[in-house]
Amino acid sequence: MKIALIGYGKMGKAIEGIALGRGHEIVLRIDINTAHLLEKEHLQQADVAIEFTTPETAYHNILKCFDANVPVVCGTTGWLGKLPEVKALCLEKHQAFLYASNFSIGVNIFFELNRRLAELMAPQSAYKASMVEIHHTQKKDAPSGTAITLAEQLLEKLPGKKKWVNEATGNPAELEIISKREDPAPGTHIIHYSSPIDDITITHTAHSREGFAAGAVTAAEWLKGKKGIFTMKDVLSL
Repeated sequence: MKIALIGYGKMGKAIEGIALGRGHEIVLRIDINTAHLLEKEHLQQADVAIEFTTPETAYHNILKCFDANVPVVCGTTGWLGKLPEVKALCLEKHQAFLYASNFSIGVNIFFELNRRLAELMAPQSAYKASMVEIHHTQKKDAPSGTAITLAEQLLEKLPGKKKWVNEATGNPAELEIISKREDPAPGTHIIHYSSPIDDITITHTAHSREGFAAGAVTAAEWLKGKKGIFTMKDVLSL
């Protein structure tokens, strides 16, 4: 498979290593110095594009892929205000788009655990739900995209929770997310339920970027040749 890497920072290089190890070819590497190559004639060399850039550039990068008729796997977070527009354009242009806030297989299983635990805790009003997420200091957004996904699952299941806030709160209608930035920390997410009687905690801790990179390559392999809008739930049949 021929892959265009849009974003060639630490994550892009990790993805490259996994992809080459699986016998794929990297036909395009886009970073700040090669941004001029992000054009239809170059993108069309690829069977699929993998996009890990910045919140400011992701939307336009995705549209470039659509215009070139190249399926795109996107892992950039912090730009999701434009996600509904991207989904609409994907369907309108008959393209393929797969977004995930986190491509790690372990994290996607963690999402399912989080959803199920929230369902079990919903009737238990004595427990207060909160979250902590820890990432490296170069992480550009807070809370993380993974934390937002987890929070949205909790808001959907827990009665009385109306919104999440990225700070400590005593408001029972708000879900507290505490973001910490420290090195080295590829990513830790902690969901905590506390009551006067006991506590329940589930935690996912990444040890390196390899899990995210491997999941992104798996998603690209799965997406090749498809049309439509997908998530890691489709890739993993969850």
